[in-house]
Amino acid sequence: MKCCERVTVVGGGVSGTTLALLAKKIGHPVFVSEKDKLSPERKDLLANAGIPWEEGHSERALQADLMLLSSGIPPYAPLVLAAQKQGITVIGEVDFVAPHLRGKTIGVTGSNGKSTTTALLGYLLAACDLKVAVAGNIGNPLADFAFTPYDYIVIELSSFQLHWSKAFHADLAIVTNLRPDHLNWHGSAASYFCSKGHLVELKKPSAWLISQAEALNLLPPCDLERATFTVHSEREGVDLPNRIILGERTVLLERGGKRAELFAFRDLAILGHHNVENAAMAMAAVALLGEDVSRARGALASFKGLPHRCEEVARKGGVLFVNDSKGTNVAAAVTALQSLNGKKIVILGGRGKGESYELLAKAVAEEAKAAVLLGEEREEIGKALRGVGFTAFCFVSDMEEAVKYAYNIARPGDVVLLSPACTSWDMYSNFEERGNHFKRLVSELA
Repeated sequence: MKCCERVTVVGGGVSGTTLALLAKKIGHPVFVSEKDKLSPERKDLLANAGIPWEEGHSERALQADLMLLSSGIPPYAPLVLAAQKQGITVIGEVDFVAPHLRGKTIGVTGSNGKSTTTALLGYLLAACDLKVAVAGNIGNPLADFAFTPYDYIVIELSSFQLHWSKAFHADLAIVTNLRPDHLNWHGSAASYFCSKGHLVELKKPSAWLISQAEALNLLPPCDLERATFTVHSEREGVDLPNRIILGERTVLLERGGKRAELFAFRDLAILGHHNVENAAMAMAAVALLGEDVSRARGALASFKGLPHRCEEVARKGGVLFVNDSKGTNVAAAVTALQSLNGKKIVILGGRGKGESYELLAKAVAEEAKAAVLLGEEREEIGKALRGVGFTAFCFVSDMEEAVKYAYNIARPGDVVLLSPACTSWDMYSNFEERGNHFKRLVSELA
């Protein structure tokens, strides 16, 4: 890639702006094309760097040698199709930034749990007195970490980013789990799984892979004898030389027939059985990288988790309120329901992703005493609940009504869980805004 090549960055959000600044720093003439409106903050950043932009795509965006896509730009976007038709090279965010990273890279992907695993692994490595960056889809644009030396760069990778990835070679890969998601973007579950699989296909030949056992069937072929660690319960009779074993009270790493304890369940501060698995993958990565497991184990108790991911909000009148606003797909909501102890009243709904709600309905019927439905998908979710014979649900108009209703029917020892199984875009600008509103409403309860 020549530094004099003209670059059009598509997307003027956080990732697009940082990509444009990096391209400018490298020496490219840069132009930013945003489909909608740029924020005043983004305009100031671009103006101070001398980077021109447009609001609304035009022919000017095609006056380039290279089209650089910010996170989330789909392959069927008209501007992308027009660029490809004209022979303009199209490249994704990760492939553009990766050559300029200075440190060992750990790629983390999956349908759910990837943010917690990414953040926890970065936290544990930092506790070992290493210089660590936590970047990517977790909210820290990868381009911000270019050219700075690190011991490790832990990167959360979305299916959107991996779709365009053809040259990113991770030093260690983690796939937390795989369930159909973002079907409205990818078009099919097969396409979604294919994008996720790019991390495994492209990892360095000597790199370890840590994966949930079920996910292996959906990933490219792996060297099970040497390079792959899968997560199993101790009761499962799996004949593999390398395993992460979830015991009754501890997590073990089995490597070449030898076992070592990674941590005990009591060492964890974060809620949910699913977070035991996330922590198991993070601690296994520390061990496989040859870092100090005992120091990392000591840091587990001080990691409080990420906001909006099975986050303990408050206890009111003996009722526990949990904010899982990041549970934006069926699998995430099902996991949250199954991972928390106690009788649950679950708040569901929002804007859908084209998923079936059959599995969600079954989980609600098995795990919840009641459901509160809101948003665009409330009727569809209600239909699925009726289909499995679950009728203890009601429709509400907004989050305020949902929280009040859930609290009114809750009894001491119950859990009120916000895990919507849908995006927030029908009522909120993002899942953070939705989760913060939920937390504020809970704090205002008598």
